[in-house]
Amino acid sequence: MNLKTYISSLFFLTTVLGFSQESWTLDECVAYAIEHNLQVKNTNYNNDSSKETYRQSIRNLLPSVNGSTGYTINIGRTADPNTNDYVNTEFFSNNYSVGASLDIFNGFQKLNTIRASKFIYKATQEDVLQQKFLLAFRVMSAYYDIKFYEGLVANSLEQQEISQSNYDLVKKQVELGMMAGADLYEAESNLLGDKLLVTQNKNLLGNAKLNLLQEMNLNQQTDIVLQETLEEASSELEESIALDSLYESARGFVPLVKSQEFRVNAAKKQLQATRGNLMPSLSLVAGYSTGYFETQVDDATGKIIPFKTQFNDNASKYVAAQLSIPISNGWSAHSRVKQQKIAYLQAKNNLEIQEQELFKLLQQLVQDNQSFIAEYEQSNQKVKAQQLAFEIAQKRYEKGLINALDLFQAKNLYGVAQNENLQVGLKLKVNQSTIDFYSGLPIFNIN
Repeated sequence: MNLKTYISSLFFLTTVLGFSQESWTLDECVAYAIEHNLQVKNTNYNNDSSKETYRQSIRNLLPSVNGSTGYTINIGRTADPNTNDYVNTEFFSNNYSVGASLDIFNGFQKLNTIRASKFIYKATQEDVLQQKFLLAFRVMSAYYDIKFYEGLVANSLEQQEISQSNYDLVKKQVELGMMAGADLYEAESNLLGDKLLVTQNKNLLGNAKLNLLQEMNLNQQTDIVLQETLEEASSELEESIALDSLYESARGFVPLVKSQEFRVNAAKKQLQATRGNLMPSLSLVAGYSTGYFETQVDDATGKIIPFKTQFNDNASKYVAAQLSIPISNGWSAHSRVKQQKIAYLQAKNNLEIQEQELFKLLQQLVQDNQSFIAEYEQSNQKVKAQQLAFEIAQKRYEKGLINALDLFQAKNLYGVAQNENLQVGLKLKVNQSTIDFYSGLPIFNIN
């Protein structure tokens, strides 16, 4: 291995090891996912396209200028472009022309098209933001899933440790003849069951990490380490959240609704632009043309008149005003107006659908908030009660007052209570973060 390859490999391994050991916060996960997500990039491309469409709609107000030239060789019986007499001589000719046109009035079609494309551009900007928010919520959900399964692993390890202690105790008492061998089998069975549960929870944790890595498009990694500390959900929040004020807040900034609102305005302006086809249009045109003909000769010398002389002598200029009045074209203009009116009404209906869906979502969040707070408070009390019951059962078992089955049942109830408390606590945390988002608080660091 040469020195260059060795240094490159060493740098790569150092980068990978350092990267894999990095502890990720939720904001860092969201930021990385947004930067590397392909769907977000696609939405950005759509936004760039609509931006260029908007700019071009403004440039369409400029005059249209076109130039042309041609080189023609005539063979056989052909009309002389100079005299219009038919000749049998082979000859060539050059034509040059430039023309310009400027719309003076066209039913305000271009102005309304500019406004419509501007609204579409604003709508695609909101689409980009909406895509980022959706991704952020998916990352947050995957992030808290990892935290949940990390908690499950920790709880199951604690249960395994308790079973291991009980197994060691029973084994010692069996050796001393204080307990029967069957008790040792029961203790071993409980221990093996807890070990299996640890393995299952670790597998679930691995799947949760894979889901987060996929959402972040962090395909070169097989594991991810999250920050140790995680702010616990608060059960002291106000249970009664004003749904109307929450909706008013969310209605004013949620990108999905704002995007559809812009599309309604765009459809309205497009309808006005389409109606402009029913009105007369006035345009100003001007042009300049000239040519060089091999058949144009000097009568005195019989020679072809020079190019520069012909170019000046054959020049023609024109200025005209054109008025176009639509009378009938198979009623197509009226049909396009009707179609655009339907599109406008459909856009308005889609806006109402988005508003309705937003209200339903917030209504469910408020309802879940009340339920999760009540569940979390009761779950905390249940964990304390089950922990006390298990500690009592443990002491009674050590004194031989209860059998292994009773102890196993008390331990399982304590473990179930811990898992339920962890789950409802994380659900409450996610729900609170979501409500904070719709309240207008910056829970995601998204531009």
